[in-house]
Amino acid sequence: MRRGVLLLAPMLALLFGAAPAPVGSVVVEVSGLRSARGQVLACLTARAKSFPDCARDPAARKLVVPSRDAAVLRFAAVPAGRYAVALLDDANGNGKADMALFLPREGFGFSRDASARVGPPRFSAAAFDVTADEISIPIRMRYIF
Repeated sequence: MRRGVLLLAPMLALLFGAAPAPVGSVVVEVSGLRSARGQVLACLTARAKSFPDCARDPAARKLVVPSRDAAVLRFAAVPAGRYAVALLDDANGNGKADMALFLPREGFGFSRDASARVGPPRFSAAAFDVTADEISIPIRMRYIF
């Protein structure tokens, strides 16, 4: 009897609209890193108010990868939705963006190659849609100094 209930539950969930949300994966192809020292900090968020650092988004996905391994970053099992990615080339490995006169001393990059003229770009400039498929996002690192 119990086995029959366990087999029936997923079918009932599908019939009554409780189907699992489609998921995809986001593959970030990083180019333009200056060196293999340090680490790359990556952030994937669906909240505009949490972009670009993801600090205020408990659902944000974060990756920390040694710079030498940062050519391709993968965020797996991402629910369908609208997201943006921010990258930081943390050359000294201290886990934060180092600044000089309000300008980043380390490299940075954003999805959709969104430009950072006076401060970081808006979420809408970097946002892209994730569906049930794999999506590839190229990001070119930029450096001011």
